Amino acid sequence: MDFRFDLIWEYAPYFLGGTLLTIGISIVAIVLGAICGLLVAIGRMSQRWYLRVPMKAYIHFFRGTPLILQIMIVHFLLVPIFLGSTNAVAAAIAALALNCAAYSAEIYRAGIQSIDKGQMEAAMALGMSHTQAMRHVILPQAVRRMIPAFGNEFIVLIKDSSLVAFIAVPEIMYWANSMRGQYYRMWEPYMTAAVIYLILTYSLSKLLAYVERRLGK
Repeated sequence: MDFRFDLIWEYAPYFLGGTLLTIGISIVAIVLGAICGLLVAIGRMSQRWYLRVPMKAYIHFFRGTPLILQIMIVHFLLVPIFLGSTNAVAAAIAALALNCAAYSAEIYRAGIQSIDKGQMEAAMALGMSHTQAMRHVILPQAVRRMIPAFGNEFIVLIKDSSLVAFIAVPEIMYWANSMRGQYYRMWEPYMTAAVIYLILTYSLSKLLAYVERRLGK
């Protein structure tokens, strides 16, 4: 089997642009997903049924349906409703963020509930409100326990971002498919994409391990 490095070199600028777009989409989706996930988790744990039930339904929907289906719904339905016409990059970010929020909410919930309830009671006995106790006492401790789970979720999100190629977002897999279609070669485009994703996920895992060590001190 001959491996055509010259084809990879020819497509290198496209793969570079696709990699930068993948990183940008993933970062924005992760940030939005983490923020929205906290709000969903709070609603999920609320004693008020009108907050708890919709949040539970949201989590069940996004965890129980394929991500590619969610991308299609956002791209062809939700984005046109809000923007008037569809936008592939906006749809990719929105779909990944909504999916990430559902999984992040369960990570938050598990982390918060792992903290002894006596700490919340003690904080409130000292005069803190529920919000203050959550912010200054519960969440700082819970975050340390949530980092490994969040690391796994963020790594999965980076890999799942490859699915947005189906709506013509020019990220890594989009250019791998374009290269395959142009030259009818399989190994060069997909091995290149695999190496790029491996570098991205490995770098993120090392960064999260460093953060975990720092917080552990």
